[in-house]
Amino acid sequence: MAQQQEPWAGYHAGLPAPPPPPRRPRRRAGWVALGLVVLAAFVVIGTLVDAGGGGSNASASRAARGGGTTATVAEGAVVDINTSAEILGSDGLRPLGAGTGMVLTSDGEILTNNHVVAGASEIQVSIPGHGTETATVVGVDPTDDVALLKLNDVSGLSTVSIGDSSQVQVGDAVTAIGNAFGAPGPPTSTTGTVTALHRNIVARDPAGTSSERLNDVIQISAGVHPGDSGGALVNADGQVIGIITAGPSNSTTGVGFAIPIGSALGIVNEIRAGHESSTILLGQRGFIGVAVRPLDAATANRLGLSDTSGALVAGVKDGSPAAQAGITAPSVIRSIDGTTVNTLDDLGNAIHSKTPGEQVQVTWVDAQGEHTATLTLSSGPAV
Repeated sequence: MAQQQEPWAGYHAGLPAPPPPPRRPRRRAGWVALGLVVLAAFVVIGTLVDAGGGGSNASASRAARGGGTTATVAEGAVVDINTSAEILGSDGLRPLGAGTGMVLTSDGEILTNNHVVAGASEIQVSIPGHGTETATVVGVDPTDDVALLKLNDVSGLSTVSIGDSSQVQVGDAVTAIGNAFGAPGPPTSTTGTVTALHRNIVARDPAGTSSERLNDVIQISAGVHPGDSGGALVNADGQVIGIITAGPSNSTTGVGFAIPIGSALGIVNEIRAGHESSTILLGQRGFIGVAVRPLDAATANRLGLSDTSGALVAGVKDGSPAAQAGITAPSVIRSIDGTTVNTLDDLGNAIHSKTPGEQVQVTWVDAQGEHTATLTLSSGPAV
């Protein structure tokens, strides 16, 4: 089938579902390597249905919402992922969101989407029969929305069966298995068919504050919901042919998108081999300790700026490199290592390319004028 080049805009990137309402405080800002991804996620989370997180049991999954025959995977091979982050103005960790993962190896390698763990200070994976384990990030590819996690000191886990995504054809029956809305109980399953191949889409959150372009993805008629991200798209034989990554902002629409499993595992193998690149990031990333948001014209005017280029600092973490350098809120970060920062993405790219211990030169503007300082990055949350 000829590759379709047009972007499919208006779909969010399957952002994690909200945590249960009793556990969720009112969110004001979030900490990531610089507060970027979490802030975007908070805007989206506020528009979604509140639901709790829970365990996972794909072989006993609920009836398919789309009708038809539901394919299953081994019990415990599809897992719930719940993330927490440090929240501006609070003590300790607060729930951030929920998503899905697939167990690749019996000793605890977990495949999921990058956006499921983006901004997370802590990642918890719930596995039937094994309880809840803390996961660490082995590596991520934000461009292709793939993340590889690892559980420590586990063994004997059930794993997913991998299919051949190069053999997928339009019309093939599929089942999407994931942690829809972070609801308690086993994963939900939705049946449908492959409706298009080689799609290029632009997935963005409803607020329009962040977006990503995903290439060569599989389009399916099975509905995908927030929280399904990182889940399994399986064929009629229960073999994984894709990793669920995007769905419509209107969750009642029966459509979804998945990264071909062959492409995802190609990235996983690069991460396993320790091959960092312009798109693949290994281990922990650098952290300066600021929560940021887009700069508005009124704030720019109050700070004496003639434009809205830069990243507005909404908060600074106590004891962080930014705090030690004297960065305060409100202020505007204008450049990193001499390169102009026009947008939040510019700032994110500049910091995410660094590792803990590296130094960056930061220029910012506050009510007292322009300042420049060299910061030594500390260890931060997942990219």
